[in-house]
Amino acid sequence: MIGRLNHVGIAVPSIEAAKANYRDLYGVSDSAITETRELPAQGVRFAFVNLPNSQIELIEPLGDDAPIVKFLERNPKGGQHHVCFEVADIYAARDEMVRKGATVLNEPRIGAHGTPIIFVHPKNSDGVLVELMETPKGAHP
Repeated sequence: MIGRLNHVGIAVPSIEAAKANYRDLYGVSDSAITETRELPAQGVRFAFVNLPNSQIELIEPLGDDAPIVKFLERNPKGGQHHVCFEVADIYAARDEMVRKGATVLNEPRIGAHGTPIIFVHPKNSDGVLVELMETPKGAHP
């Protein structure tokens, strides 16, 4: 049911410092790192590090009441927040997850890629928060 790994979400206290780390330590070019944007509906600022086979999503809280604030309180230096897999139809994926007994944490909403997403509780995925994202139209051959 799940498709390709789209990205790994990394919560960070500072996107700019994280971008510098990927440039300076790992040799990622400036052109492979997107500009930082805001997603107020989810309470985050984000940027993507584009890799040959996937992306890393850097996420930083947008305000003190952002959902990832608690994550960063437990992990002050940041860390892996979620993994994101593509699905053909987010509503069918949501219904299938519920049918199988998984806890879906939200109704489909638009994510950072401009396509609908849901999150599945970590207790259903060996302790990992899973984001399911509808594959963007025309994204892959």
